[in-house]
Amino acid sequence: MSTPIRPVTADLQILEPGAASAAPAAKGASFADALGQAVGKVDALQVEADEQARKAAMGEGNLHELALSLEKADIGMRVLTKVRTKVVEAYQEVMRMSV
Repeated sequence: MSTPIRPVTADLQILEPGAASAAPAAKGASFADALGQAVGKVDALQVEADEQARKAAMGEGNLHELALSLEKADIGMRVLTKVRTKVVEAYQEVMRMSV
């Protein structure tokens, strides 16, 4: 028997500070919109980490801030990769179903 598909929203909450206490998404929001927003947030984390790394390389940055930015970007990318894997698994499961 296969494992049931869990909601993705629990995995996406790590991308936004304070998201655990936030209200659920609006009724009209689609999965594609939520996924697009998550990708945008991860991209912003990556850009911030790059900026902190550039500052540190120029001798202007704070190593503590650099480490935090890099870790946030890493965690965001890991979560996004897990979401992608779950979506692919769900797609494959649907394709295996007989009609």
